Amino acid sequence: MSTQAHPLGVSFEFFPPNTDLGREKLMGVRDALAERNPRFFSVTYGAGGSTQARTLSTVQTVRESGITTAPHLSCIGSEKAQLRDLLHQYREQGIDSLVALRGDLPSGMGGIGELRYANELVEFIREETGDHFEIAVAAYPESHPQAPSFEKDLENFVRKMNAGANLAVTQYFFTAEAYFHFVERARALGVEAPIVPGIMPITNYTKLARFSDACGAEIPRWIRKQLEAYGDDSESIAAFGEEVVSRLCQRLLDGGAPGLHFYTLNQATPSLRVLDNLS
Repeated sequence: MSTQAHPLGVSFEFFPPNTDLGREKLMGVRDALAERNPRFFSVTYGAGGSTQARTLSTVQTVRESGITTAPHLSCIGSEKAQLRDLLHQYREQGIDSLVALRGDLPSGMGGIGELRYANELVEFIREETGDHFEIAVAAYPESHPQAPSFEKDLENFVRKMNAGANLAVTQYFFTAEAYFHFVERARALGVEAPIVPGIMPITNYTKLARFSDACGAEIPRWIRKQLEAYGDDSESIAAFGEEVVSRLCQRLLDGGAPGLHFYTLNQATPSLRVLDNLS
């Protein structure tokens, strides 16, 4: 396996493990992916204190690799004082990259919080910390599942970028045209910052279908049908998934995408195999 820095701007996302075994496994995954000299690692965030402590400890674990690490920060269910403390904590620890999200309202939680939308969170971070943080925000090439229309969703995206975001990372998708159309529309509305495609390796059809239904990512019918046909044959699913995702990534890079952001689900091999297939 090459230890060369990948020529692309690649980045990888992790989630905070909730067991000691998961934490140990994540260290191995972190080290394998750090060999590719990614632009950054990101760590997902539990809103409202549920897994916030785990996020902080996972950020520390991931940062030991020497790779820039960007914690996710979501505003739903958080008060400004809480967010202010967290920003202060991150600055103290020398963290200078964040992924700013609206976040989902966890079930059974009372208030939405003082900030309702990601653009308000980006504005708040800028007011509190100036240019200290590089801020990434989310983009939805196939539209946010709760957006009333593509146009409205695009307006929201432009608002986030204009609030002071440095780059955007998209929800995953499997149709390159959706990404290119979104970027073209965003550029026409004055967005100049990089819009990095989010990539979900395919390793398990049931999980993928569940995620996709929840986040509004379209699995094209031909991919669904082929994955269904493999049933429980996990080797065939992984091989087909690798081929589909590698082809998608190559298409995106050939079309001018500024890099690739992998949703790793705390696994190294699926992302590395895709990267090794790219010319």
